[in-house]
Amino acid sequence: MKKILIITIIIFNCLGASAQTSNEDLNKEIQPLKGKIQSLQSENSRLKTEINSINSKVAIVNKRLDTIEQTVQSNASAIEKTNSELNGKITNSETTTNEKFTQVDNSLGKNSLWSIIGILGAIIVSVLVYWLVSKRQTTDKTDVEEQISKTKKTLEEEGVKLDTKLTEVLETQLKLVQEERAKIPANKSDEVDHSLALKVADEIVRINKNLSNMDANTKGLKQLSASVKRIEDTFAANGYDMPEILNKPFDPRMKMIANMVEDENLEKGIEIITKIIKPQVNYKGVMIQSAQVEVSVGQ
Repeated sequence: MKKILIITIIIFNCLGASAQTSNEDLNKEIQPLKGKIQSLQSENSRLKTEINSINSKVAIVNKRLDTIEQTVQSNASAIEKTNSELNGKITNSETTTNEKFTQVDNSLGKNSLWSIIGILGAIIVSVLVYWLVSKRQTTDKTDVEEQISKTKKTLEEEGVKLDTKLTEVLETQLKLVQEERAKIPANKSDEVDHSLALKVADEIVRINKNLSNMDANTKGLKQLSASVKRIEDTFAANGYDMPEILNKPFDPRMKMIANMVEDENLEKGIEIITKIIKPQVNYKGVMIQSAQVEVSVGQ
């Protein structure tokens, strides 16, 4: 009996020691779990806060979406209304235009149509007549210009012939005057008549001017130039000379009659003798006729 009691006590001690040991181990395992639970609780609390924030933002976005949807619906309604009004106006315009076209078509009867055709025909005929007349005028103008050119050429050739004969006559007269003067005594030289010489001088200036304006291919031009050269030699042989003053600078001290003409092509202050109306004639070095000239003055 004692043994059993002792054994029983020993067993209970062992069980108590074992239970105490198990409780300590269990406490050691529970402590980390408690920490994890607390951490999970903190995380859960943080997630709930974030979820609440997100829900608030979603609510704001939904509210804005509702506002936008309302605006879109309002704009769609306005567009639909405007479209309907425009369609109505277009339909009315088409109807009105068609009615006006119909009225115009009805108002244009056969008489109006023929009147329009007649007007167009008259315009076409007028244009054709104008074209034909213009073409004819151009042809006539060309023919007239050719005829004028031929007439001018003929007149120049006839003028050359006449001037050639004139120079021959004047040359003959100068030679006769030269022979007669050779018979005049020296003490009566003051009574010499210079009228023929002055006439010859005028003709020489005129013919030389014509020669400068003629075409070099004019028939008889070379013969006339040779005749003028001979009469100038005879003129000089009789004691006469004409100073060359054409295209020379003008000097107010010159003994001549000058007609001043403005010339914009000349420099300001320049004065040039550009035309001889009457030549200066000297006889044996003494002037017997003063020149009459035209002077171009620069501006």
